[in-house]
Amino acid sequence: MIGEIGQFALLLALLMALVQGTVPLIGAQRGIQSWVATAHTAVTGQFVFLAVSYVCLTWAFITHDFSVSYVASHSNTNLPLMYRISGVWGGHEGSLVLWGLMLAGWSLAVSRFSKGLPAVMAARTLAIMGLVSVGILSFTLFTSNPFEPLFPVPADGRDLNPLLQDPGLVLHPPMLYMGYVGLAVPFAIAMAGLIDGRLDAAWARWSRPWALTAWAFLGAGIALGSWWAYYTLGWGGWWFWDPVENASFMPFLAATALLHSLAATEKRGAFRSWTVLLAISAFSLSLLGTFLVRSGVLTSVHAFATDPDRGLYILLLLAVVVGGSFSLYAWRAPAVRSHARFDPVSREGSLLANNVLLTVALAAVLVGTLYPLFLDALGLGKISVGPPYFDAVFGPLMVPLVFLTGLGPLLRWKRMSATEISRRIWHTLVAALIVGAVLPLLLMGSTTVMTSLGIGMALWLAAASLRDLWSKLAHRRRPLAGLRKLPAAYYGMLTSHLGLAVLVFGITMVNTFESERDIRMAPGQTHEQGGYTLRFDGVRPVQGPNYDAQEALITVSRDGRQVTELRPQKRVYWVQREPMSNAAIRTRFSHDLMVALGNPMGGGTWSLRVYHNPFQAWLWFGSGLIVLGGFIAAADRRYRLLNVVAREGGTDPARESGASRPATAEGGPS
Repeated sequence: MIGEIGQFALLLALLMALVQGTVPLIGAQRGIQSWVATAHTAVTGQFVFLAVSYVCLTWAFITHDFSVSYVASHSNTNLPLMYRISGVWGGHEGSLVLWGLMLAGWSLAVSRFSKGLPAVMAARTLAIMGLVSVGILSFTLFTSNPFEPLFPVPADGRDLNPLLQDPGLVLHPPMLYMGYVGLAVPFAIAMAGLIDGRLDAAWARWSRPWALTAWAFLGAGIALGSWWAYYTLGWGGWWFWDPVENASFMPFLAATALLHSLAATEKRGAFRSWTVLLAISAFSLSLLGTFLVRSGVLTSVHAFATDPDRGLYILLLLAVVVGGSFSLYAWRAPAVRSHARFDPVSREGSLLANNVLLTVALAAVLVGTLYPLFLDALGLGKISVGPPYFDAVFGPLMVPLVFLTGLGPLLRWKRMSATEISRRIWHTLVAALIVGAVLPLLLMGSTTVMTSLGIGMALWLAAASLRDLWSKLAHRRRPLAGLRKLPAAYYGMLTSHLGLAVLVFGITMVNTFESERDIRMAPGQTHEQGGYTLRFDGVRPVQGPNYDAQEALITVSRDGRQVTELRPQKRVYWVQREPMSNAAIRTRFSHDLMVALGNPMGGGTWSLRVYHNPFQAWLWFGSGLIVLGGFIAAADRRYRLLNVVAREGGTDPARESGASRPATAEGGPS
């Protein structure tokens, strides 16, 4: 009965979502407070029923209940427990249940932690999220039922996709979905603000912690996916501009612009139109990513192989969301207009230029991703838009973007003399560019113009960020004590900006100085690369819980001294019989050494691929700092104080720091 219980709970969750999406909206419009209050009850009910449904599906995986078709398609009696649990979201149907559960979880969080919002505003926000839930749950129940029974019941399942049997894939999808779904919160708050006609500083402050949290989860999901592809697929790269990779990167770019726009709206009442449009765009791009992954229009290791009919449903949902939200925006356009004035040389001007660059970069990725699909749909042939296009278009946009990221916090709100800011930054900028030109020569023995520029910009961003911190402490009698007085939002910004500097440095060094060799080796032969000597000691058979593998033994030496042994594998899973490479990596502060085992060439000889990637670990460390900064900023106590102020009927501090006066230096922007 586990399948029937799960399906019934899913149906009840849909009914609760219908109540959540309609009754509070009608109550808010007619002023019926009892109807408005139903939003919180409906949210709780929807979350409980979805949790029951999800637990039922998970239990079916754990207990090998192959009477459920989805379990039989994505599990096996030999599958380890960890992958049986993660197998719940390893396919299309189960991942939609997780999608719905996370959306209900976000709704419950909004319900519990936004008690200080005006009741009507909170009800409208939750109602809009309820309508999104109706779309997702209807899609799940009527086209992608995860509890569809299977008869006769097979003796065993078809196993989980071998690509997904990896610890990185246990964490990557939930993090990514948390980001995707979390962007529904700023979208819903924006729609509620448009309906209410209230798009002031308080509205921006209500949105900001939710946008920060969703952005951080999405960034974590993207970074984990990149890390998984790097060490699992055995191709030595960390980003390939795959269409499904782009599907997650586009909402991340939109959400990044949204965060900066929210900062200006909160502090100065500026960029209201930008903020609303970016909130709409970020969530719409999340739905677009869902369509690309689940429609069957893409061939990718990340995509779910599904039929086009399901993709049509998501396309219709996307059309409703985009069409409805932009229609509401057009109707309420006069209420969105901002009257804040600022000079081009100001913090607002820097944030505006930042958003323009992010939007142009987003458009470039969108065109490169969708253009081949449009040509194919129109019968005009198949083309592939790959890394050369994206590197040529995206790369040059990042230089001014990184420069402005470092410059923005050094500028004052509203206006600042160009002479004054030039006097403050010129020596830092020149020093960063000089060191950027010299450092690659010292570390690697060579450089290029773009390499020196990339490293120079990374150093500039780090130096400018630390200079901004010092400027906030230098005037204090006890500078170190002043560290405690700076808000968490500022430390979040600082951490993320330093993380971006580390990431840019790592990307520049890897892209310039990585080396790759395809070699053939017989037992006893050696190969030299990146200062290492690799000796091939042969291959032995090993057995895993549900696969057989050939494992190579590579002895790695440096300066005549053995430093490690690498054991790359070539696995064949018992059920699907799909060969999988499992690379072996030696990670150090300044480089990665990776070896991937290829195919036997006869006579004990095997093909191997060896990579030496300088400063590869800096990519993961920088990404981690960026994500950590988002969570730190979202935890700022001022966002919690907003609820207290609203409940007590006091003055909203966000309103006081809005267009009426510039914010202090300690209330840093992004």
